[in-house]
Amino acid sequence: MSRILRVIPTVLRQILRSPIRSGLTVAGIAVAMFLFVTVEAMREGVRTATQVQAGDTTLVVYRENRFCPFSSRLPQFYGDRIERIDGVSAVVPMQIHVSNCRASLDVVTFRGVPRDDLARAITGGHVKNGSIVDWKGRGDAAIIGEALAARRGIKAGDRFRAAGITVFVAGILETDHPQDRNIAWVHLPFLQEASRRGGSGGLVTQFNVSVNDPTKLEPIAATIDELFAHDEYPTSTRPERAFVGRAARDIVELVDFAGMLAWGALVAVFALIANAIILAMQDRIRDHAVLQTLGFTGPLIGWMVILEGAVLGLLGGVLGAGAAFLVVRMGNFSLTMEGLNVEITASWVAPTIGIIAALGLGLLAGLVPAIRMARRDIASCFRSV
Repeated sequence: MSRILRVIPTVLRQILRSPIRSGLTVAGIAVAMFLFVTVEAMREGVRTATQVQAGDTTLVVYRENRFCPFSSRLPQFYGDRIERIDGVSAVVPMQIHVSNCRASLDVVTFRGVPRDDLARAITGGHVKNGSIVDWKGRGDAAIIGEALAARRGIKAGDRFRAAGITVFVAGILETDHPQDRNIAWVHLPFLQEASRRGGSGGLVTQFNVSVNDPTKLEPIAATIDELFAHDEYPTSTRPERAFVGRAARDIVELVDFAGMLAWGALVAVFALIANAIILAMQDRIRDHAVLQTLGFTGPLIGWMVILEGAVLGLLGGVLGAGAAFLVVRMGNFSLTMEGLNVEITASWVAPTIGIIAALGLGLLAGLVPAIRMARRDIASCFRSV
């Protein structure tokens, strides 16, 4: 074991002897791993936003056969009828106004809720640099999600304008819920008037319905839709994550296609490392003959070849995955469609997978050249010079 570890400095010196080739190889691996980790972060965000979990207790009531918030209009008095359904614990009417209904990376979404329902509408988290009391004190006040605030450079006390709406920022919301992190919460009557959608107490975009038992989401959803099936404004009710998944179906398809590019990046990593090692072995045939005369065994030389591939893969993986993590974390990106957000997550999962994949591919790429070098004797090495 000590001999295996003692050759590490020798392997590093061999890599540094060809700085241009090694540098280009590491750079190529880093670019490929940057793509892989970024796509994996997108895929993780899609899974988090769209997969219904066992503990989910929120239903979204929307206008049937409507998609963009501009086209979904429901009478606000529907909320009273929904609240009387057995198993429903709370109903929050919402007016939604967006700057862009199409898929985009920078959409501002305003959600208007009744004055006393903000704490109920927000899923966990807390307000910093302000409070809900401050929000209640002004009719034009807004609580801004932390991701939206970071992306637009907004802080408490600012005036913020987007999509034709001007608000006073009463606080910043810190939460782990992806929808709430990218939302501007405002008063329902204010948004109804500002967006010219029926005035106070008139029409809303949707209802968020909380249920007592998460196992009864589907039956309660069916009951709600049956209740309004023959009304002028029929509804379509889904669990919140399923609702996001339907709205973001184009984004899901886009991310799935990008996943194929990510796997292509892994193939490119393997090819880059294998090519670099093969070229290096051709240049070092004499060096390996000398090492054998000094007592290096074939398996030990093979181990050095494998280790070189692992080092190249690890360096490129760390650089690429680290850069992707920083870009995603600092960029606060979210893919938005129809007023719903799919946040590109910046957890350690995707970078860790990327680094491990690069290291594993480096080991694998060096395996065949290592076996070939381990089997070559001194005489054949000198004859090849």
